[in-house]
Amino acid sequence: MSKARRAVLEKYDLEKSYSLKDASNLIKEITTVKFDATVDVAIRLNVDPRKADQMVRGSVSLPNGTGKDMKVLVLCTPDKEAEAKEAGADYVGLDDYIEKIKGGWTDVDVIISTPNVMGKIGALGRILGPRNLMPNPKTGTVTMDVTKAVKDSKGGKIDFKVDKFGIIHSLIGKASFSGDNIFGNAKELIDTIIKLKPASAKGQYVKSIYMSSTMSPSINVDVSSI
Repeated sequence: MSKARRAVLEKYDLEKSYSLKDASNLIKEITTVKFDATVDVAIRLNVDPRKADQMVRGSVSLPNGTGKDMKVLVLCTPDKEAEAKEAGADYVGLDDYIEKIKGGWTDVDVIISTPNVMGKIGALGRILGPRNLMPNPKTGTVTMDVTKAVKDSKGGKIDFKVDKFGIIHSLIGKASFSGDNIFGNAKELIDTIIKLKPASAKGQYVKSIYMSSTMSPSINVDVSSI
């Protein structure tokens, strides 16, 4: 075990669960990389994603932003391209980008589309779906209001979706954030997920929460604290 790893493990107890507030402060102490690490949470839900009525997905605007420069692609017809570029989209177009994506290009964080081009984009589901990049009206990424969608995405809005194991993985900020800002973002995400509890989900809805940063150990968050 490296010296840095030993130093990290001396700062917290692997067997202990921490309140969300304490975890948000502790994650800064156990992050030792030399770059500004991303802070993530993994939230295990008591749902069966194979059942349509237990699929949990949505979007949330993190109050303190993501700390990340979100790359946004807008797929639209020519009449909307100027609006998308003016709003701050990094990439704007349609057919050329569809072909690039078919070839394996997915170097973006968010894809926004207008409703009138979804017929063309549908064929990309197998590529974009697993990467949580498929535009969806429920998350506000299929819309005619391109300006709002781009600005929301650039300003801290993130999309989330439960995976096949019943877990939602999401970034909540950067290690350079204050503990209060990490806490605020994490709480906003968790509160939003709780509000989306499916009516058919029985028993304890949130089973576990772990917080980690890039290359750090994970911190067990006490579910009762939220």
